Amino acid sequence: MIESPTPPKKMATTLFIDRPHVVHPVDRESRDPNGEHSPAQKCWLRHTFRGEVQIQGRGRRSGCVVLHASETRTPLLNKEYFPLIGTGGLAAANQIYNRFKAAGKSLNAGDIALIDPAEYHYYQPGWTLVASGLTNKSKTRRPLSSLIPSHLSHIVDSVKSFEPKDSSIITLAGRKISYDNLVVAAGLQINWNAIQGLTKALADPNSGVSSVYSYDTADKVWSDVQALRNGTAIFTQPAGVIKCAGAPQKVMWMAWSTWEKVLKSGSNIKTEFYTGMPTMFAVPKYSQALDELRVRRGIGAGFGHNLISVDSAAKKATFKKVDGSVVEKEYTLLHAVPPMGPLDAIKGSPIADEVGWVNVDKNTLRHVEYGNVWSLGDSSSLPTSKTAAAITAQAPVLADNLFRVTDTGSFGKARYDGYTSCPVSPRASPLTVIWSLQQTISCLLDTEN
Repeated sequence: MIESPTPPKKMATTLFIDRPHVVHPVDRESRDPNGEHSPAQKCWLRHTFRGEVQIQGRGRRSGCVVLHASETRTPLLNKEYFPLIGTGGLAAANQIYNRFKAAGKSLNAGDIALIDPAEYHYYQPGWTLVASGLTNKSKTRRPLSSLIPSHLSHIVDSVKSFEPKDSSIITLAGRKISYDNLVVAAGLQINWNAIQGLTKALADPNSGVSSVYSYDTADKVWSDVQALRNGTAIFTQPAGVIKCAGAPQKVMWMAWSTWEKVLKSGSNIKTEFYTGMPTMFAVPKYSQALDELRVRRGIGAGFGHNLISVDSAAKKATFKKVDGSVVEKEYTLLHAVPPMGPLDAIKGSPIADEVGWVNVDKNTLRHVEYGNVWSLGDSSSLPTSKTAAAITAQAPVLADNLFRVTDTGSFGKARYDGYTSCPVSPRASPLTVIWSLQQTISCLLDTEN
């Protein structure tokens, strides 16, 4: 049964929570022995006493949105109230604001709050273009403050815990913030340290090890691809859920195309794909097309192989097979994709399912237990691939449902059908896979070798 929130004492507001703070692989070592973040990753608060809180800070990832705060203060804990709080999802926050406005029931400026500790917003789909030499990585980020419109409040902080029965969250800075509606769009967690030796290898410019999943190392992919003239190139993908499941292969196809058609060195390079998955892709139709392409191009494969360690000095990668045995492979170039999963701040919280994702209805995006909690994107339990394309379909549904439930107490007709898509190659032999929960929509694949 869905729990109804306590009726608000003030006008309805929404809180948006973006990603809790996540340290990138090259920065992780900058913490001190007690686990504190480096100065560039810390947030600090500057309070004014005119009924508002102004927050300043620096960070690498994002946090939460909060709306129109009314505050009371204690010496150690600042209790605040916003109609709507959001963790992540600046685009969703704007869609919600515009949905109310379109209905002639505009929210006040500041009624929607975004909780986010990030200094920058990153356009992560652009990192595969960086890895392909098609753009500069500096073009994939902008100061977050420059993107937040004046009608949204911005709290530079991270969520430490969720208290949905009390309609509130606790931040890392010790603030208790109450809401009428909470939207969690916090992304997922990349577990860089799950692969022994990976962070060290990524930080070494001469290791031949790179990853498209970080702003700090996306350009290293292209440098390594251009520099390789002979040897063995290994591309990996872990078992389980990752964001943009086509990206590991997209990088491989790009590299193969560069070596074969641009540098003309393909005959001297042995390309191999090691994946923890049992097939090339989760959707059978696309998996078959990709595997046929792999065979035609002479790319070796190891299925059920999870990367567990990297020895950059010896240039050896160790994989664990499904049966528990391990196999060691020598490489000249290694593109590594670490395992991913739910954020620690969400995993084990009252709003999470047994795996750690925010437990929402797959059609309405409303929490299955707490009626004023919503989620979309990578942090949600939605049974679809975690891609930017999926979010573009989810955000309008969430915005309409949240508006209608707030305005009338019931849903309209908006439902999410599981739509997602994933471009697998940015260059020769383009493959874009598009599907929903109900059906496979299309598969665009040319016949080029």
